Amino acid sequence: MSMAMDINKIRNETLYCEDKIFLNSAGSSLSPTVVNEAVRHFLSEEETRGGYQVEEDRQHDINDFYHQAAILLNCKAENIAFAHDATDAYSKALSSIPFEAGDVIITSNDDYSSNQIQFLSLQNRYGIILHRINNLENGDIDLDHCKLLVEQHRPKLVAITHIPTNSGKVQDVKNIGELCADQQIIYLVDACQSVGQLSVDVQEIKCDFLSATGRKFLRGPRGTGLLYVSDRILNLGYAPLFIDGRGATWTAANQYKPADTALRFQMWEAPYAMLIGLAKAINYANQIGIKKIEGRNKQIMNHLRSKLAEIKEIKMYDRGSQLSNILTFRHIGLSVADIQKILDHHQVYCSISTREWGVIDFDKKGVESVIRLSPHYFNTIEEMDRVAQILSDVLSN
Repeated sequence: MSMAMDINKIRNETLYCEDKIFLNSAGSSLSPTVVNEAVRHFLSEEETRGGYQVEEDRQHDINDFYHQAAILLNCKAENIAFAHDATDAYSKALSSIPFEAGDVIITSNDDYSSNQIQFLSLQNRYGIILHRINNLENGDIDLDHCKLLVEQHRPKLVAITHIPTNSGKVQDVKNIGELCADQQIIYLVDACQSVGQLSVDVQEIKCDFLSATGRKFLRGPRGTGLLYVSDRILNLGYAPLFIDGRGATWTAANQYKPADTALRFQMWEAPYAMLIGLAKAINYANQIGIKKIEGRNKQIMNHLRSKLAEIKEIKMYDRGSQLSNILTFRHIGLSVADIQKILDHHQVYCSISTREWGVIDFDKKGVESVIRLSPHYFNTIEEMDRVAQILSDVLSN
């Protein structure tokens, strides 16, 4: 049973959101007080009693991370592994796949830069072949082209980023998941920017792996993330290339046995204070209800987009039939650096997204950088109006 969306309560539980307009949840969001208090309390316990003893005594709270993540993603706790960030989770999943020279990976033009670099590294070292799915005129993934690539190349892996870091589009991971499930193709989804801002259901997506971070829309601590691993992958015996004593048991001089659960993808050492903080952050989202969070986010972002659309000097760069709580824009006459200075002056927290994070996308758009705004459900409509007014007032002078 989720609680009502009480914005005043949520903002009271988000310290220091009143002295600024925080629009950088796609970077690293503001955490609820319950998250920060849990981290501080655990570290205080470690200071007085030592890490091993506290870990032993707080096993129930540690295990709650897996339980809360399973509720959020609609899976079992046994399908969840803790990771140090989304790329850590992603690379462990990627390393578990037994690639051979000539194997094909299919991805999108808008996949996260670190993922693209890892694909290219596999290509350079092992002879993996990389194919990218075309985009439609509106920016969406071309599903017909995706089907054609699958039919022609029988890929070892299809890997799609749900929401790119450099754009507000939401990619169609569900229909691609249906295709992969029908063809029994391994399917890896990067949900770094989607988990926490909208509903993500691994049963609907039909993915084999899904990676996410804690610091963004989940509002957890930095240095945290998670990996979902499907039963199919576990039953096939897939495990990361560099597995350790958490993920496996050394059974004989030349033998080891991987863990039965997704813990085979987790390292023995973990920052348990941060892990518990992430558990509290996910629980916070679960208590509110991710559907309510998604609805609130759409309301806020639709309002912001409509307000910025009224400013003729502003050009927004997000393309796609479904858009998320990431908005990218430039001003026709002023530089990105100048706009950021204006926003900084008014205590509007945002970020700049540059070409290196989305080479193909930025080259198509013909830009080197954009301002990225990423509000979250703790923001208000009044704050969106204020940002639009700031830009309108300054740019009209």
